[in-house]
Amino acid sequence: MDLNLIRVFVAIYETRSLTSAAARLYVTQPAVSQALGRLRRELDDPLFQRQGRSMEPTALAVSVFPGLREAIAGIDRTLDATHVFDPAASHRRFRIALSELGEIGWIPAILKAVRAQAPAAEIEVVPMDVDALPEWLARGVVDLAVTPSPVPGRFEQTLLKSQGYGVVMSKLNPLASAPLTLEAYLAAAHVSVAGDSGLPNLAAALGRLGSIIEPQVKVNHFTSLPLLLAGDPSLIATAPDTIAAGWALTWPLVVRELPFDMPAVEVRLYRRATTQQTAALDWLYATVARAIQGSSGQFFVIHGDSIEQRPARS
Repeated sequence: MDLNLIRVFVAIYETRSLTSAAARLYVTQPAVSQALGRLRRELDDPLFQRQGRSMEPTALAVSVFPGLREAIAGIDRTLDATHVFDPAASHRRFRIALSELGEIGWIPAILKAVRAQAPAAEIEVVPMDVDALPEWLARGVVDLAVTPSPVPGRFEQTLLKSQGYGVVMSKLNPLASAPLTLEAYLAAAHVSVAGDSGLPNLAAALGRLGSIIEPQVKVNHFTSLPLLLAGDPSLIATAPDTIAAGWALTWPLVVRELPFDMPAVEVRLYRRATTQQTAALDWLYATVARAIQGSSGQFFVIHGDSIEQRPARS
């Protein structure tokens, strides 16, 4: 079978789109359609059937994909070894999936590290969607993803950070003046952030104690917390301790240790499983990992006028 036909098959399987497959392979969509026609005739199977906007694989396509993908990956690795990726000459656009906090905390270090070696390369941040991430990585929608949420699938990954949690509150909160006890913690008015990856660990830790908390306030973004906590001294939030410590530099907030044991949240870097341009991906993966591991994060930028420093209104 023609090697180019195998590449077309793998590209369609991973993108579920003739248009996206053509863009990946730098050919026209009619060329991809023609190649798919040849594949169908050679294998005597439709291989892909349109369902809405998606080209869904048949049972035969699903069965042959792993072997064909590994064959292409092996060839690409061999070719990449003979053509070393030169970041200094690259104009490639890299796509990295990051959460709101990840974008705030890590993108400055990532951009600095990438531009130091690849000044003409482009970085596009894709807003994190944990549910869609396995498909994104499998199809090459994004090159990398940084998340503490476990990602189903056999994706190469590396541990970047182990993030502990603490309790953040206003300096005026009565609980701020003494070590925090479990009883006081459970009785307090809590704020939680939807989608916080630490919530399962928190719930499990409290469950081992036979306790639960029902937040009185739920917000969608971590960036809402400093102003909310500073403005209402009755509230407390369980948040990543390094981020909370950064807030305490510019807001009238304090951070206290949790009054119970809670496992740290592991932040991991994942890379796409698709085979195209593996040398460039190897470089990006290593560069981003070093950048984040060597940075404490820029979370202190989530600040504003400290409540106690704001001028009084007339």
